[in-house]
Amino acid sequence: SDMESFSVVSPHLTETATELHSVYESHTQHVERVDGKLVCKPAIQTIHFRTQKTVPKLGLMMIGLGGNNGTTVTAQILANREHVRWETKDGPMEANFLGSLLQCSTSSLGFCGEEEVFVPFKSLVPLVDPTQIVVGGWDINNMNLADAMRRAKVLDINLQQQVAPMMRHMVPLPSVYIPDFIASEQSERANNTLPATLSRWEAVEHLRADIRNFKTANHLDKIVVLWTASTERFCQETVGVHDSA
Repeated sequence: SDMESFSVVSPHLTETATELHSVYESHTQHVERVDGKLVCKPAIQTIHFRTQKTVPKLGLMMIGLGGNNGTTVTAQILANREHVRWETKDGPMEANFLGSLLQCSTSSLGFCGEEEVFVPFKSLVPLVDPTQIVVGGWDINNMNLADAMRRAKVLDINLQQQVAPMMRHMVPLPSVYIPDFIASEQSERANNTLPATLSRWEAVEHLRADIRNFKTANHLDKIVVLWTASTERFCQETVGVHDSA
């Protein structure tokens, strides 16, 4: 059934043309040691939340786009966007977001008489529709995402066949490749890398340009960059590098 709309009337919530501003009081305890004893006193922490009302057009750039995670996430976004259905050994399946906290769970809004009222979690504040996320990223291998998805062997073959045409044109951007930081078995796949002659800073600037170009080309408001590449290789602890956190 269709969800009932709701509004919030509270002295702790104010609204402008662009933002929701809420104030939350977290009630906790402050503990001190006094003369060998623990003294517990009530404490209140006031937290201010500002939420933009306009949902941005979001881009997702993954480092390791052509791997198991990158291809599976991309296929999932496209399958849900296109409402893909496919046959499995257990019968027909339709793309969904089961398991997603934001997309599938509910939250208690309060009580209406004796009835507790629940609403979809995603309705509480303005949230990005995951089917509208624009995907891109980098990989040290230049295989298109349709073939990379098949190589990953994660998804049902009938699902792969339906989303493959949507992914065949998607090819990862050339990636930084520093063998000292990557598991040695990845070297055979490294055919899509930035020139080894680039300095570390030149590589950083190149990646920044990739992000800017992706944002401009797809008319995006914001971009999230996620690491989903190969497990880093083991390295020895280096004084001055690994002891400074």
